[in-house]
Parts: sequence; C-alpha cells; structure tokens
Amino acid sequence: MSVSKRDYYEVLGISKDATKEEIKRAYRKLARKYHPDVNKEPDAAEKFKEVKEAYEVLSDDNKRAQYDQFGHAGANSQGFDGFGGFGGADDFGGFGDIFDMFFGGGGRRRDPNAPRQGADLQYTLTLEFEEAIFGKDTEIRIPTEESCSTCHGSGAKPGTNPETCTYCHGTGQLSQEQTTPFGKIVNRRVCHYCQGTGKIIRNKCSTCGGSGKVKKFKTIQINVPAGIDDGQKIRIAGKGEPGINGGPAGDLYVVIRVKPHDFFEREGDHIYCELPIHFTQAALGDEIEVPTVHGKVKLKIPAGTQTGKMFRLRGKGAPNVRGRGTGDQIVKVRIVTPTKLSEKQKQLLREFHQLSGNSTLDEEDSSIFKKFKNAFRSSMD
Repeated sequence: MSVSKRDYYEVLGISKDATKEEIKRAYRKLARKYHPDVNKEPDAAEKFKEVKEAYEVLSDDNKRAQYDQFGHAGANSQGFDGFGGFGGADDFGGFGDIFDMFFGGGGRRRDPNAPRQGADLQYTLTLEFEEAIFGKDTEIRIPTEESCSTCHGSGAKPGTNPETCTYCHGTGQLSQEQTTPFGKIVNRRVCHYCQGTGKIIRNKCSTCGGSGKVKKFKTIQINVPAGIDDGQKIRIAGKGEPGINGGPAGDLYVVIRVKPHDFFEREGDHIYCELPIHFTQAALGDEIEVPTVHGKVKLKIPAGTQTGKMFRLRGKGAPNVRGRGTGDQIVKVRIVTPTKLSEKQKQLLREFHQLSGNSTLDEEDSSIFKKFKNAFRSSMD
C-alpha cells in the first residue's frame, strides 16, 4: 500500500502564494528544528527529509510551476514522464516518440554513442558555527566512478574493441511496428541485448568487468567562504561523475550544514544572543563584557534597563558571503532574580523595600499596572 505525500506547502507551513524569501525562511526554521544533529526524536530524520524535499521543489520556479499544476507527479517528472499510461522516456525514447506511437512520425532518437555529461554529485559538509562565520579550507573524500585506466573507458579487454550490436544495429533501441485504424504505432524500447549502448563487448576488461568505470574515493580541496549559511551550496565544476562517451564530467554540489551554537543564534548576517544580568546592574547601570564571535566587547547598560531590552553591536555579526559588509550582533538582556541570598542581602533588600514605600513603581510602570488591574476587574464582572 502506497503512502500519500503531504502537500509541500503544508510541510513548510506556508501559503500557496508565498514568496521565495518566505519559503527560504520557513525551510531554515524547520531544518534547524529537525536536523538529526540537533533533534534526537525517532521521526526527526524523516521530517528533515520531508522538509528538504518540499524546499527543493518550491524554491525552484520550474519545479514549483509543475507541482502547482500536476501535484507530486509533476514535481518529480522529467519532461512528460507523468504520462504513466504511455510508459516513460525509457520506453519510447522521449516525448517525440509518443507522436511516433500514434502517427508513425519520425521523432528524434538519442544516439546511445553520443557524448553525454556525467551525473552531478552531492556531498553534505557539516561545519561548526564559527567555521561558517569565518570560512575554512578543508578536504573531503567522496566515492565516485572514474574511467577505467586499463581499457580507457571502453569496457573491452585491451587489444579488442566493442562490436556494434546486431540486434539494434547500434541504435540502442528495438522497434515494433503495428498498423491500427489510427495509423502506424511504433513502439520503441531500450535494447536489452546491449542495454541501450548500441555495442556488445565480447571480451570484457578484467579490471572494470566491462562497465568502463571503476569505483574510487577521490580527495577534493574545498574553500568554504566566510559567512556561508546553513543550507547553502558550493558548486565545484567538473568534480562530479565522469562523462559518457567522452562527454564532460558532472559537477559536485557541497551542501552546507551548520551545527547550532550554545549561545549564539544566526539570522541572515545578524547574530543574536540573550545575556543574563543581575537586577542591580539593570537598576543602577553597569559596563559589562559581552562575548561575540569576534572576541569580547564592552557594553554599557544604562540605569533602569528592563528585561527584554535589545542592544546592537555593529559589525559584530557574520560577514556577508557575497562580500557585502558584516552584520551586527543583537544582544537581548534578561534580568535574573537571585534565588540564594545571604541574611545580610535579605536585610538590605528589606530596607530598600521599606525606603521605597508606595513609590516602588515609577510613573510609567504604575500606569501600566493600573491598566492591568482595570482589565482584570472588568473580566470578572
């Protein structure tokens, strides 16, 4: 029994007319919430995968348009593969052959021996919070397939050559023609004798077994730019799978994952933190040291500071990955009430309370307090 997928907009918790920025913001929030490195719940990995899949479709204009029109079948289709009743591109050699099926036309057929670009590869690189802020040079090892050095990618034993398939005559396809009241039906399928290559290898290379490729690990140097953020990608051209029949290699996409920090939280180029201060510091004012990713800085706390007050430390955030300056650090203060007091401290606070009398609240606070009491009374009436 198949399990239906949830609507991608529902997965990200956004409306169908959401902007690209809203889609990105929703993805980043949910990805941070369900990232397996952070969330240890049993279904976290599955939810993270679901969120990632929804973002990859809705962040791409073409895929989003296909999804809005055809649903999940449209988002996952390649061209017109969604016409499941007619078979996929493998059965008919592409959309042009659908017309061949009904009208006997001469749709284009892909030459199995033509050069084709290799597949792209994707690698996930996990960084510490500070590494993403300042960037780093690192090496990664990725599994890949490379052209066999023994047969130079032909798949044939040295001294021999692949032969043209006698069943499909080198086309890589087998055709079956039928006449119907609608005209000729030409049904083309991949030749199962040569697996669509158009060639038969009688004497296979002992190194690669006739595939022309060998599995290897390759080491690649990665330059992670300063300011890169969670979910962003680094494209390294030509470091994907090798091309086919002499075609160019694919590309390597390095997806960045940033571990959450115990104290800092990043939003774009700005860094946020919550700083606990003593209630006497808030009341009397003070100058304190605040940690930033760039080192400790002095912050002046004005007398009478209330909890939740935010201070901006300019230029102490993350550098913009495109070189457009540096963000700020936003410090939110939280006033901490002491829970363990000595007898002398308690006595001093009692004296302070007595000296305050009925003027504990200043004019502004008193006004707010009166509004609260009036609202409470009206709700009881």
